[in-house]
Amino acid sequence: MAGKNIKILLVEDNPGDVFLLQELLKEVSTVVVDLSPVERLSEALNYLEKELFDVILLDLSLPDSQGLETFVIAHHQAKATPIIVLTGINDETLAIRAMQEGAQDYLVKGQVTGDLLVRSMRYAIERQRADNALRQSEERFRVALKNSPIFVYNQDCELRYTWVYNPPSGVTVEEILGKKDLDIIPVEDAQRLITIKRGVLTTGIGTREEVSITIKDTTRYYDLTVEPLRNESQEIVGVTCASIDISERQAALRERKLAEEKIREQAALLDVTTDAICVRDLNNKIIFWNKGAETLYGWKATEAWGKNASELLYDEPSPEIEAALLQAISKGKWQGELTKLTKTDKEILVASRWSLVCDEQGKPKSILTVDTDITEKKHLEAQLFRAQRLESIGTLASGIAHDLNNILTPILAGAQLLPLKFPDADERTRHLLEILEINARRGADLVKQVLSFARGVEGKRITLQLRHLIVEVAKILKETFPKSIQISTDVPQDLWMVSGDSTQLHQVLMNLCVNARDAMPNGGSLSLSAENLLIDENYARMNLEAKEGPYIVITVSDTGVGIPREILDKIFEPFFTTKDVGKGTGLGLSTVLGIIKSHGGFVNVYSEVGSGTSFKVYLPAVEGMETLTPEELPPQTGHGELILVVDDEAAIQEITKTSLETHNYKTLIASDGIEAIALYAKNRDKISAVLMDIMLPSLDGLTAIRTLRKINPQVKIIASSGLMSENKLSAVAAIGVNTFLSKPYTVNELLLSLQKILS
Repeated sequence: MAGKNIKILLVEDNPGDVFLLQELLKEVSTVVVDLSPVERLSEALNYLEKELFDVILLDLSLPDSQGLETFVIAHHQAKATPIIVLTGINDETLAIRAMQEGAQDYLVKGQVTGDLLVRSMRYAIERQRADNALRQSEERFRVALKNSPIFVYNQDCELRYTWVYNPPSGVTVEEILGKKDLDIIPVEDAQRLITIKRGVLTTGIGTREEVSITIKDTTRYYDLTVEPLRNESQEIVGVTCASIDISERQAALRERKLAEEKIREQAALLDVTTDAICVRDLNNKIIFWNKGAETLYGWKATEAWGKNASELLYDEPSPEIEAALLQAISKGKWQGELTKLTKTDKEILVASRWSLVCDEQGKPKSILTVDTDITEKKHLEAQLFRAQRLESIGTLASGIAHDLNNILTPILAGAQLLPLKFPDADERTRHLLEILEINARRGADLVKQVLSFARGVEGKRITLQLRHLIVEVAKILKETFPKSIQISTDVPQDLWMVSGDSTQLHQVLMNLCVNARDAMPNGGSLSLSAENLLIDENYARMNLEAKEGPYIVITVSDTGVGIPREILDKIFEPFFTTKDVGKGTGLGLSTVLGIIKSHGGFVNVYSEVGSGTSFKVYLPAVEGMETLTPEELPPQTGHGELILVVDDEAAIQEITKTSLETHNYKTLIASDGIEAIALYAKNRDKISAVLMDIMLPSLDGLTAIRTLRKINPQVKIIASSGLMSENKLSAVAAIGVNTFLSKPYTVNELLLSLQKILS
């Protein structure tokens, strides 16, 4: 305030007092005073209507007004201007009353110095400014509250209402002040509020709750904030509360919950289906993803929502997808077969139906897609088509072979008769006749092989023990094959019997082994093994040509170059060969297939380029075996043990799960090594054994098994695979796998393996 003018209105009717006051103020050098003296209250009021003053010095004894009434009138006229009472009346009671009415100070004439007066005026001006600011703030607060739904109030430590503003509709301030909650609202609501507020009084910590209050038969919902109310000494003297009516919001929330519940019920119905149901907006963003989609594609709904469907389900954009999208948008629907990717990048074939979804105004807003997995169905269809194709080729070959036999018979006979007719023929002629006979015999042998493929050559069928045949073939191979190829056999002593022609079955084994030799020009390993297999309904579902019952399975495996996937379906066709000209007729495998089919069996092949090939020959077993018959082998059931099944083929997952649970086991299913490790870590103490496929996406079976062994060195593991090289079999044994189960396996094989490791 130093160096600033103070504009003063002096209301004083005594000229002497005016003069004395002017002299006192002249003595103060720190401030410049602009003094305007008037003698009457009426003059002062006129001045105040025209001018603004920093402070008013007011005498209470004036010609036109006396006593405290003088101050009341002046203060009413100039509420924003600080008033200092300067009077000759030294009355403490009057001074107190003046201060209570709003005076900034009360000074007695004759006891005042210039410095005291200036200091008093400065303090009065600053206090008035603070009061004005507070008053403006309170006014803004009042206006804000008046236009808001907030009910604000204070309560003392006994929870009596001491101040109320903006009460809810239906009650007045007068009905609330001085009362407690129990006096105003129902007991249950009041007790709830009392508990909340007493908690704040006790802890000194504010809180926020949603409460319901019933007033005059109307229930409203409030967002209640309760804070401790403190005095200048920071002692808690009550609570201050703000309550916002959120009834409309709660009603909207209830309606939304009802709508969401209805949607959840509808979604639950969609989740019952095994089809994958997906809804995409017109920007191809996924907005709905049912349980069937989670199961089929591996993506959880939370992972799929908001993702671009093309990026999630396709390797790259294709014209087929774009054409389907255009037709769905233009015509309202599309259906066809699509190849899509799962989370593990596995290709699956689906029958897909697309429907355009429109809003209430008929504008397109999304596309509904329903996908059905037909991968297994197509696989079985391919088996059927291949069998039909081979049957057609066989029928054609049979007819050709019949005619060729008719043609070759006179040629061969002539080649044998001509030397007798011309005994004196020269050496060159005899050599030509010899060539003619040799090639006629080769032609006859080819025809014989064609007939073997076409309808099987019926030989003498006897009950055979294939163990002896395999040992004999292995002996021949070791004597005739290059030393760079290691020959091994694995045949159990209790192998079942088959009914067959030993010469033809010997030819089957030799043809397969010769092909294996040719696939390993730089050497490798050739293994011959046999096992008993009881094919059940589950297994038969996995192979079109299989029937329920006992079989012998002969496996011929090599570590050669492997067979490319694109020609795997053609290898059994007659005259199809990948060998150089003159090194193969293309009839070896077709002969194998014809002979095995004539014996009531079938052949499966598993191959991986660069990792070798495995042929599995299935022959029906017959009575007369050296050990118990399959019918006498009791099924092995569990005792509620939990088995972790790890396989990336959905069909095998389903069949294995059903088989185990039918025989009193419990199952957990994982589609790859990473998921298997996570499930095992979570359920380590519950899992009794792990059935692990070796060929897995994301993380292979061998690595997953090593990781499980680190988690639990005592974990019991059954490894399984459709094709296992010697190297991988050695690796499986090296990491401590309890037993190995070759695919496809029967329920009995699986149960016996489990019983073996669990006991």
